[in-house]
Amino acid sequence: MGHGHAHGHHHHGHDHDHAHEAAPALPAAFDPAVPDEALSPEQRSRRSLLRRAGLLGAGLAAGSVLGGATPAAASAGRRRSGFLWLAGDHHIHTQYSNDGKYRVVDQVRQGARHGMDWLVITDHGNATHARIGVEKVNPDIKEARAAHEDTLVFQGLEWNIPAAEHGTVFVHPGRNEVAVLKQFETDYDGSVKGASDSTPANEALAVAGLNFLADQVRRRKVKDALMLANHPARRGVDSPHEIRAWRDATGTRHRIAVGFEGAPGHQAAGLPAPLGVARSRGLYDNNPGPNSFPGYPPESYRTWGGFDWMTATVGGLWDSLLAEGKPWWITANSDSHQVYADTAVRGGPDSDYAANGRHTDPVYGGKIDLTQGDYWPGQYSRTHVGADGFSYAAVMDGIRAGRLWVDHGQLVSALDIRVTGGGRWATLGGALHVKKGTKVTLTVDVVPAGGPNWAGFVPELARVDVIQGDVTGPVADRDTFTAPTAKVVKAYDVSGATDVTRLTFDLGRVEKPVYVRLRGTDGNRSAVGALGASVDPAGPALDLAGDADPWRDLWFYTNPVWVLPS
Repeated sequence: MGHGHAHGHHHHGHDHDHAHEAAPALPAAFDPAVPDEALSPEQRSRRSLLRRAGLLGAGLAAGSVLGGATPAAASAGRRRSGFLWLAGDHHIHTQYSNDGKYRVVDQVRQGARHGMDWLVITDHGNATHARIGVEKVNPDIKEARAAHEDTLVFQGLEWNIPAAEHGTVFVHPGRNEVAVLKQFETDYDGSVKGASDSTPANEALAVAGLNFLADQVRRRKVKDALMLANHPARRGVDSPHEIRAWRDATGTRHRIAVGFEGAPGHQAAGLPAPLGVARSRGLYDNNPGPNSFPGYPPESYRTWGGFDWMTATVGGLWDSLLAEGKPWWITANSDSHQVYADTAVRGGPDSDYAANGRHTDPVYGGKIDLTQGDYWPGQYSRTHVGADGFSYAAVMDGIRAGRLWVDHGQLVSALDIRVTGGGRWATLGGALHVKKGTKVTLTVDVVPAGGPNWAGFVPELARVDVIQGDVTGPVADRDTFTAPTAKVVKAYDVSGATDVTRLTFDLGRVEKPVYVRLRGTDGNRSAVGALGASVDPAGPALDLAGDADPWRDLWFYTNPVWVLPS
């Protein structure tokens, strides 16, 4: 699957020498050849978003590291580093979730309105969903696909990972999408199987579930399947050795588990009273329980600048995974169940989820509800995927390859990232293979916000950080969650920039394997990182429960690029 090549234990897409197949047609809104008057109102709205962000036409390509892009690729506007960058959300609930409310089409319509190109419907795994919901939701998803042709809508589910937290599982659309998801949920869901406790047998069941999905791909029952762990630090039950076991479960050829949420959904839950529910961003307000990993510190149960502690800590758990030289990616999404300031309520007193596998359709409630903690897909969180074209397969390939960056509050419009050396280059998720001693350079083009976000203001990027770490190979202790060499190696002040900003960082003559990743902030809140000022002098600050307005603390994060000298 994908187009990576195995290099020992290291498996990545190689953008610099990959011959792209003919890309499927662009969505009408992206395609400059389609005149405005030929677009539907929704497509026109999407196009105006793209125009405002400077992502339509050849303007971006001309000033970016695209350099010798073909005119066709450049004119697409969203093509950077040879890829079409598509924004999406892999964690969305509907009336087919016991705690959900909205129709599938409501979430898809709102996602499209808020700039989403791809969405995954992920209703909660449970006995009722396995018995009824996974089949019953499928016609609604098909109708939404037909009604919103410019939005790719995947069917998935939120897996109760045996012995652990939740995870998004989704498959490529096709005639067996329901059958495969239904069998997976019936046989491997922790809730359905009563396998929630942190026991070796339950941990093994989770790995068996991933192997089942890989087997469905191998046998061509479905074209592809992916798993991304959701809100991994929220309850402390995703131990480091479990995450490594998921990552390594299915080998490199049919990798199923590819990453976790760098930032959870439920971001509006941090809005202070009386404006909001005055809880914690991501609903991260837990304490250790009987199934929690005892090594995690108390601060791991909180978000940092809206991001999960595993991602937000420079030199922490995510860096410890990257230092092994194995792919593990981050995403961001809405986890949308009940939207802040909405006027809809769950339909009628006759709503019987247990009997029908769904709640009745929402109805008007007559008031604005400030007690909910979610946003619509794309309203606050975005995951940007570098795809070969506009297709389900291209999005899944891009996720597996790690061509991903995430942002909150539309902090930036676009990023174009290349690591170059020895006449070759690689972008996010990729590996640059060079001879020892080759001079290597990181080049970043940052396109600032092109207009107001969904809170009504134009966000301003203040700083971009380069984080670098050594690749030290597999760990002896699989519960390791620190990477001693990872640190912020450069901070760029970009405040006041109104046009594309190019940043260049010289890695020098590289003698040993390293990786680099990027982070950016509006500069409103920062603090010395958990591992000290020499590692992270100005990282995200711990979010305070009841006083964490998500719009006043915006960040972006990218996935890494490796440099592998030999």
